[in-house]
Amino acid sequence: METDFLANLLLVVDSGSMAEAARRVGVTPAAVAQQIQSLERELGVPLLVRAGRTVIPTEAGHRVIERARGLVRELSELKAFALEGEASGELRIGTITTALLSLLPDALASFATAFPQAKVLIRAGTSMELYDTLQRGDLDVAVCLHPAFALPKAYDWHLLREEPIVVLAPARLAKDDPHELLRREPFIRYDRSLGGGKQADDYLRGAKIVPHELFELNSLMAIAMMVDRGLGVSLAPDIVSPLTAGLGIARIALPAKTEPRRFGVLWHRASPRGRLIAGFLRCADESVGAGQAGAQIR
Repeated sequence: METDFLANLLLVVDSGSMAEAARRVGVTPAAVAQQIQSLERELGVPLLVRAGRTVIPTEAGHRVIERARGLVRELSELKAFALEGEASGELRIGTITTALLSLLPDALASFATAFPQAKVLIRAGTSMELYDTLQRGDLDVAVCLHPAFALPKAYDWHLLREEPIVVLAPARLAKDDPHELLRREPFIRYDRSLGGGKQADDYLRGAKIVPHELFELNSLMAIAMMVDRGLGVSLAPDIVSPLTAGLGIARIALPAKTEPRRFGVLWHRASPRGRLIAGFLRCADESVGAGQAGAQIR
């Protein structure tokens, strides 16, 4: 039985779609469907049924999936143990989009130089999605915001960067009062379902500011570009990215102290990929240090 087929079955179940599973592993939906059919022929039972636009496990499928998760994880760990001394193997990294578009490319460039035999698999998602995926054993490390709850003792956390909440405004408004800008200018809101967006919303409530809201979106890079184009101002974490370095925006400190957005690396202490994880942490720290050099709030 092909363990890759089992891994793709789990991906179909977790994503709810053969098309999405195929997109993530870089094959066609037809190829994934053939793999599932091959498993069904070998096991002698149907594993999935269609429910509208999604697929769900059959009763037999649920039983198989429960065992398959452990088998896939144990095989992956066995490979990692075998290759650990060779500084190779696969490192599965989950990341929030902000990190993917800022520090991660530089960190991965350094990592690839230090561990040329290692294969890296990257998945993007929200912090909570990444935490859940890490718990299931489908990721080795997550570059994410620190969870809003106490971490289990089985996990380790390494802080990479603290980002204060600042007012993002067109450069021509750099000397204006930040609260006045938030009250006067069109407002581009950072998604309130995300950590930094919640912090911004709490600040506005505390300061009794009701902005003239025109947009709400979940991409800090897109918000910075919209501010650069003069579409309004925003209240968001102060990110550092080469994608925003050339934009004409001012990052204005708030008059009241706020809790910064903290993001870093989360991993399981007992991971068999400890050597690769330690190497990735070193590379990420170096990238953060290089990115912060010269980055000052105006």
